[in-house]
Amino acid sequence: MLHRRPLLASLLACGGAVAPGRASAGWRIATEYPATAIPGEGIAHFAEVVGRLAGGGLSVEPRFNAPDGLRSAAMPRAVAEGRLEAADAFTGALARESPLFELSALPFLTASAADTARLLRVARPAYERVLGAGGLVLLYATPWPATGLWSRQALPGPEALRGLRIRTYDAASTAVLRGAGADAVQISFADALPRLRAGELDAVLSSGDGGAGARLWEILPHFTVLDYASPLSLAFCQATALAALPAPVREAVAEAGRLTEARQFEAMATRGVENTARMQANGVAIAGTPGLRAALAQAATPVIADWSKRMGPEGEAILAAYRRGEAAK
Repeated sequence: MLHRRPLLASLLACGGAVAPGRASAGWRIATEYPATAIPGEGIAHFAEVVGRLAGGGLSVEPRFNAPDGLRSAAMPRAVAEGRLEAADAFTGALARESPLFELSALPFLTASAADTARLLRVARPAYERVLGAGGLVLLYATPWPATGLWSRQALPGPEALRGLRIRTYDAASTAVLRGAGADAVQISFADALPRLRAGELDAVLSSGDGGAGARLWEILPHFTVLDYASPLSLAFCQATALAALPAPVREAVAEAGRLTEARQFEAMATRGVENTARMQANGVAIAGTPGLRAALAQAATPVIADWSKRMGPEGEAILAAYRRGEAAK
């Protein structure tokens, strides 16, 4: 993430925004999720704050629900090529870019937003380096509420997973669910919805946050609490587009990213309770199944070991530092 520098602080102290420039630039920032899911709220907040701080020097248009067919996996290339100036992508979908992006969604590694924030502090330099190698700049991170399983029928135990057609969101979750006996396939959230409606899927691994949940409970009235992971989405922009902005506007973008990330993590303090209340009000049956969770945790052990092997010493160092709690100091 860009770092706040004294220039912006002095500008804000003098008037609350960067002085208007002669010309205004226009950016688009996209997500594959609905406006009411937490990544959607994030890009809307970022756009609003940039507009306020840049004083007319930059306007940002938030775009939701996979505009132009763009899913998370395609967003780094779309931004690098200039088809968008910025995007918010779910990290689990970015494994082809680097196994590093699988980190936050590794099974049973993070059980809360606090865990996710601590892991982010350890891994941020690595995220910035990998994005930078692709011509991108990290703007901010967004945490997701804990992942569970949405299904057509109740899942009373691990035996219920056998042959169950489940949408997963990354290679790791696909391997874990398959290891537990499910017929799991990795599909973007936007692509999963039509397949659900066509009866091609029985369940979805997702937090079902905000508007995403509203779309799921129309078809999947059961939610099994797993605390499988509390993963991240990352928002990033094209380095060239950022460099083309005047220095005060670049500082406004940096500050908007910092404020948006703070807002996203603050929202998590009540997000889980709010989502649960909305789900229950709309007839979703919520249950915990310890046996099913235990089966998934057992299937997760080799998946985490494989990730660590592929990442090498850097991955091992990140996990060790996180587990020691170094980032919390």
